[in-house]
Amino acid sequence: MLASLKRLFTLPTTKPQAGDADSGHDVLVAVCALLLEMGRIDESFTEAERDTVLSVLKDKYGLSTEDAEALVEAADRQLEDSIDYWHFAKRINDTYSTEEKIAFIEMLWTVVFVDGRMDRHEHYLMNKFATLLRLTHQQLIDAKLKIMASQNS
Repeated sequence: MLASLKRLFTLPTTKPQAGDADSGHDVLVAVCALLLEMGRIDESFTEAERDTVLSVLKDKYGLSTEDAEALVEAADRQLEDSIDYWHFAKRINDTYSTEEKIAFIEMLWTVVFVDGRMDRHEHYLMNKFATLLRLTHQQLIDAKLKIMASQNS
């Protein structure tokens, strides 16, 4: 487990911040925290949603199962200590390009639609996250349509 956490602290990001050794870890925790929050917003965090979050972390960020689970634990702790989503979004905004943020929004849509539907809480949170990530409504909708089309094919 200790080796896993050490690897998380050294994972590269797409745009590392100069002088910030923890940047890679911090942005992954922020990403994971928002993915978890999206899965939990409807007050029922299903096994399918958890599996989807872990799958996204493994597929998109090249994490092992052990690293992904350690990241979920770290993100859980930060979510418990947070009062809002702004600091998670700030870390992502400071690190990700617009294209990377759109790809992240697509990951969030994947979590939303894992159960085949979107409830009002998920709708609200997606709009909030898009605003916090400085994305337009059109970018949010385009990402949604892309994920819906990929699930229907």
